[in-house]
Order: sequence, then structure tokens, then C-alpha cells
Amino acid sequence: MSEAADHLRVALGQMCSATTHAPNIAVMQEFARDAAAAGADLLCLPEVAGLMCRDREKALAQVKTASEDPFLDAARNAARRHNLWIQAGTTPIRPEGAEKFRNHAVLIAPDGDVVAAYDKIHLFDIALDGQAPIGESSRFDAGDQAVLVDTPWGAWGMSVCYDLRFAHLFRDYAKAGARMIFVPSAFTVTTGQAHWEVLLRARAIETGSFIVAAAQSGSHEDGRSTYGHSMIVAPWGEILLDAGTAVPALHICDLDLSRADHARAQIPNLSNERPYQLSRKDARTKARNPNER
Repeated sequence: MSEAADHLRVALGQMCSATTHAPNIAVMQEFARDAAAAGADLLCLPEVAGLMCRDREKALAQVKTASEDPFLDAARNAARRHNLWIQAGTTPIRPEGAEKFRNHAVLIAPDGDVVAAYDKIHLFDIALDGQAPIGESSRFDAGDQAVLVDTPWGAWGMSVCYDLRFAHLFRDYAKAGARMIFVPSAFTVTTGQAHWEVLLRARAIETGSFIVAAAQSGSHEDGRSTYGHSMIVAPWGEILLDAGTAVPALHICDLDLSRADHARAQIPNLSNERPYQLSRKDARTKARNPNER
């Protein structure tokens, strides 16, 4: 196998996706054109880049299988037209005969071929204080396959949004050799303000990987508000790019992926890992008075 290239120019696209495909396709096409003009190798888009629509009936009228999806088809054409790698964020697709959607991410090569596809594993079923519960699993089925793809720049791992809170997934990718991990996202404003940056930096530091996280931002047609702040974080934890909240917006960042190798050589926590047993003790019968014997 040939040696991996180190230098990668990434275009990070921040969106405020609509409830129909057409306006989202138009934004993606503009991003692809501008990314290519800037000499980017790779364009990255956020979660639900193709379609953000909580209205099930409206979504059902538009959502197709992956091979028929208009957003993915347009992204493949854009990759070919501009000789560009595209991580197309995600878009909802509906496998043949399925009752629910899949939150579907793809990586597209410059010839337009889909070289990797990933369905979001961890679904966003949460209950924030003072807000209505969010139950992604009521509309989506979870994926069950982590996906690592070998590219000319080495291995890249695929994840989506809420997956960010499951550190073992990122560690498994890093142990398998991932130098970079995608986290296309649509974080809520509440969780974004509290957790977004610290989680991205933690995943980068603990795995020695580049974390590339394109995000949704702003007030959406379907009533949602998202946090923005698309980021790229280096393996040592530095924030290389923070896109703020403006949309639509495209940002360019040059990466030296050898920094992942260097970070892991300095702090080899992936190889320092040791097996252990978890023991549990019961101290409930101890005296409440610490001076009592």
C-alpha cells in the first residue's frame, strides 16, 4: 500500500437546511464550486444537509432510497464536475420496505462514486429541562456498522452528531488507524453552548485525531434552532477553525495529517491501554460516624 499523503485542504460548509431538497442542493452546489476554486481537496457538509424536515408526511413524500435520493445524486454530480471529495453530511433515506428513515452519511470520491456509507448509530433520544423531549428513534432506525474508509490521506472514520458522546466509537476508529474523523452535526443551541467545543476537543485529544465537524446553524423552517460553530480540531486539541454562526458559509482550512501520527507517538495512550476488571464494593452498612469503629 502506498504511503498516505499528509497535506489536505478542507472546505467546511455551514448550512441552515430547509424542508425540501432543492434549496439545500443549491447551497451544496455553490459550496462545491467555491471549494474547488479555493483548491480544496475535500468538502464537508453538516448533518441533515440534504433535508431537515420533522413533518413525517412531508418527509415521506420526498425521501427515497439512497440510490434515488436527489441530494446525494446532486452531490455525486458535483464531485465529478469539480474533481472534489465530498463528505455529504447526512440526509434522511428510507431503505426499501422500511417503516423508518436512516440518518445516512456518505463519502463521495472525485469520480462521483460513493466509497463509504454510514448510518447514524446513536439516536438522539433526550429530555432537556424545560423543553419537549426529542425522540429521534421515533422516526429513524439506528445503524449498526462503524465505517472506516481508506483514502489517499490515510484512514478516515465516520460518525454523526450524537455519536460524539460515545467515546468508545472514536477510540475504536483511532485504534484502527483513523487520522481524521467526521462529525457532521445539528446540535441544539442548549447542548451546543454547554458541550459542543469540549466534546470535540476531548475526542481529538484522547484519540490523537483530527475532528472535522460541519454543523447546522440558525432558525430552520421546521421550527428547530441549531448552534452552528462548525469546527476543525487538531490532534493536540487546538481549534483550527470555528465558523461562528453565519449561514450559508464556507471556510477553508489546511491540515497536516502527519500531526495525528506525531501526537500518538508523544502520548501513545491507544497502545498503553490495559485490560481491567471492574469490582464493586458495598459500603452502605458502614457506620455514619467516621470515628466509630
